Amino acid sequence: MRLVVARCQVDYAGRLTAHLPMATRVLMIKADGSVLVHSDGGSYKPLNWMSPPCTLREGVTEDGTVEWTVTSRGTSKGPDDTLRILLEEVHHDSSHDLGLDPGLQKDGVEKHLQALLAEHPATLSPGLTLVRREFPTAIGPVDLMCRDAEGLSVAVEIKRRGEIDGVEQLTRYLELLNREPLLTAKGPVRGIFAAQEIKPQARVLATDRGIACAVVDYDALRGIDDSEHRLF
Repeated sequence: MRLVVARCQVDYAGRLTAHLPMATRVLMIKADGSVLVHSDGGSYKPLNWMSPPCTLREGVTEDGTVEWTVTSRGTSKGPDDTLRILLEEVHHDSSHDLGLDPGLQKDGVEKHLQALLAEHPATLSPGLTLVRREFPTAIGPVDLMCRDAEGLSVAVEIKRRGEIDGVEQLTRYLELLNREPLLTAKGPVRGIFAAQEIKPQARVLATDRGIACAVVDYDALRGIDDSEHRLF
């Protein structure tokens, strides 16, 4: 991983445009090829980023300013996504080998939820069938890869509590999955965000991005609290 602390300006162009004026930020270039731009406050999330696979080219502008150009193919039909970073002053530049990471160890409830939904995917959407658990992508595995009654691929991300960061995570997965011709032969890969509880803000964001939400009854899935046999 390469970490750069620099006074920089960042401009994104692709499906939309975004601009970060000149300020001191942390630039992170990960071994998987992703490039992330962080500030010192506001959130743990990057201000802007480019997901792999992408290409980073370093050069200089006509006036001698260091310039990074990061490009990534957005969709098979759309324009390239481009992240242009102008580095006015570099305060720190270092590279570190982090080695192999064992991955996120999910808590018992979330892990069990995944196993139960893998056995009963139709509880999320009628006609849904499982293709594979932990379907790999360049930035981590999708909890469930499924297929609906029409043969379309469906990526399912499962959380115990559904918040905005979970929607963002599924959005990044879908961006990569929709670049795979084998998955999109019959149409775009769609997403389902499943959780025991989904925060209103997360639901609004998911709806805006075309992601379906599914509230999961963990006890009913386990057969402990079957809603069909409740008195109340």
